[in-house]
Amino acid sequence: MFVILWEFEVKPGSEPAFESAYGAQGDWVRLFQRDPHYRMTYLLKDTSRPRFYFTMDLWHSEHAYENFKNAHRQTYRALDQASESLTLRERFIAAFQSDQPLV
Repeated sequence: MFVILWEFEVKPGSEPAFESAYGAQGDWVRLFQRDPHYRMTYLLKDTSRPRFYFTMDLWHSEHAYENFKNAHRQTYRALDQASESLTLRERFIAAFQSDQPLV
């Protein structure tokens, strides 16, 4: 299992739109679901800092994730640009590899 973790600081008032775009039925999940090696995304809200969220994307492998990004480069970039208006900043935290299935 390959896991990617991102942190987002959402613009005040943009929380509902952000949750819609990044949540379980959101634009990002629908894009990722085009690939059979995508597993799921968790959207986590920071309980101690309002407007801070984390996404945790689960893929079969790092190779599968990189292949997906290459195959869908233009759509990925376009969605990333469209989502930028919802946040003050985003930060890649880390990527993790696990031999144990997480789901």
